Amino acid sequence: MEWNNNSNRQVPRLLTCYFTFEIKTCVYASLHVATCLENSQTHSVFLLLDIVKAGLSNGKNSSRLKDLVPVPQLQSEEKLQERGQWSNKLEFILSVMGSIIGLGNMWRFPYLCYKNGGGAFLIPYLIFLFTCGIPVFFLETALGQYTSEGGITCWRKISPLFEGLGYGTQIIVALLNSYYIVVLAWGIFYLSFSFSWKLPWSSCNNTWNTENCVEFQRRNYSVNYTLPENSTSPVIEFWERRALRLSSGIDHMGSLNWDLAFCLAIAWVMCYFCIWKGVKSTGKVVYFTATFPYLMLIVLLIRGVTLPGADLGIKFYLYPDLSRLADPQVWMDAGTQIFFSYAICLGSLIALGSYNKYNNNCYKDCLALCFLNSGTSFVAGFAIFSILGFMAYEQDVPISEVAESGPGLAFIAYPRAVAMMPFSSLWAVFFFIMIILLGLDSQFVCVESLTTAMVDMYPEVFRRKNRRELFLALVAFISFLMGLVMLMEGGLYVFQLMDYYAASGMCLLFMAIFETVSIAWVYGELEYNSTTTTKNLMEPLKPLCYKSSGADCFIYTPLKYNNEYVYPWWGYVIGWLLALASMVCIPFWIIYKLSTTEGTFTEVNLDRTGGVQNTHGSPTKSNPPQNQT
Repeated sequence: MEWNNNSNRQVPRLLTCYFTFEIKTCVYASLHVATCLENSQTHSVFLLLDIVKAGLSNGKNSSRLKDLVPVPQLQSEEKLQERGQWSNKLEFILSVMGSIIGLGNMWRFPYLCYKNGGGAFLIPYLIFLFTCGIPVFFLETALGQYTSEGGITCWRKISPLFEGLGYGTQIIVALLNSYYIVVLAWGIFYLSFSFSWKLPWSSCNNTWNTENCVEFQRRNYSVNYTLPENSTSPVIEFWERRALRLSSGIDHMGSLNWDLAFCLAIAWVMCYFCIWKGVKSTGKVVYFTATFPYLMLIVLLIRGVTLPGADLGIKFYLYPDLSRLADPQVWMDAGTQIFFSYAICLGSLIALGSYNKYNNNCYKDCLALCFLNSGTSFVAGFAIFSILGFMAYEQDVPISEVAESGPGLAFIAYPRAVAMMPFSSLWAVFFFIMIILLGLDSQFVCVESLTTAMVDMYPEVFRRKNRRELFLALVAFISFLMGLVMLMEGGLYVFQLMDYYAASGMCLLFMAIFETVSIAWVYGELEYNSTTTTKNLMEPLKPLCYKSSGADCFIYTPLKYNNEYVYPWWGYVIGWLLALASMVCIPFWIIYKLSTTEGTFTEVNLDRTGGVQNTHGSPTKSNPPQNQT
């Protein structure tokens, strides 16, 4: 702003008008003076002050002042912030890679492979990969890119009748956000104890150990050693008596473990700041969180295969047992693993794809990411079972006695093996850093999926300055409070209940069926084929999804903790309520839509608000893209 001596002399004369003339006139005068000074129009300032001096204080002055120089209008509404896009394709690839490559690749796939016939398990796994995993993975990514919307509003544009799909998937994500991050809290807790010369779970000389604790026994051919009855290992006692302070059952929840609560708070703070600015911050964080675990995996793999007994573990990991293929449970495990490891039916792929440019070739991206995901699972099996083979060799026990899955592998079997290695603290630090980073990017992508879905539903509310950040903080705080329940003395029973029912394979398969039905049959072959080739890829999925869902419904095994503890009847009721909370959204929404909207079934389904083209200008067949870059 330019300010000269003449302006200085005229300002007192302008201020005098506030005591002698109408307020409305003086407001226009003030705005006009500010505009003139900013644009160095001093001659207009002098003319304006002469008008005020002349005593023209009635309402006619207002219009005359506005005619002299245009008066800047005050904006009554704050401009909506842009939705945003990935800065480059690499950010999208790394974000999806971080989302789908997580803890399941490390602690679920290798165990399932060993349990279900070794190399023979790869046959059903690959069948489900090419007939279910890749098509649905591509469908969701392309759907997000096509509509530029989150996990709820994309279905509102594609098929309003199936908008309940979006609500169902977001309920699964909301429940997943509250319990998945608990694993990170456990990892942070174990990492804090790894910075010591002697790992606390390697001996029985701690305050939490009992008289039944027996330290690790290494191979000794000269001594016949028999374990005493009811004996436990120090690693199990550290897990159950120090980390979890585990109670006798879900009906004895006990008190909160405050040290784990502090670790959970740290995990949520990390998660929040990874995504608090949307794709701007997420796209930068994944350069580290999605790649560094691979470095740790390579280090652990090299160390594992060089240990004595590693070949024993690898043999049990891959040795094919073709007779296991006759067991329906093997096929169920293969299909469930595909849906878990590919983050299908969670809305996260839709959210990540929605930030792509419309003409991005997501077909090639999806193929590369799918093969990378399965390849990572396969390689991780060598790293895990080589170390388990070493532990079985050192203890002179069968591999079946040391093989674990899920949290048992990460917090019992692997720490036990690490305690037997030279420089055990170093390898423990490497392992738990990998566990934390593998879980972190999967966690914050799920939180981003939920946030994107809500922001796209109410853009006028949340796409304003600091609104999105405040909503994200609210989501993190509520999820943190829900997570505290799983950090109580009986919290592990709640955690397994959530993991078994809330985000179970049954729920995901149910969502996948309706996704394929809504795209292939309801939305229509002609309209979707004009934008992608997903319809052709989806054809093999139709009968397989029906078959898989039928098997999943009739083969049900009630949850047991550690294959011993049986939940009370009300525990199973809570579990089924968690599962049904997401699945009932689809039929309830269809009934609601049909009962509140006039017209036939087809007319109701085609009642898309503005069609597929809406707030983000997503191109359609009738509205081609304006920007081809």
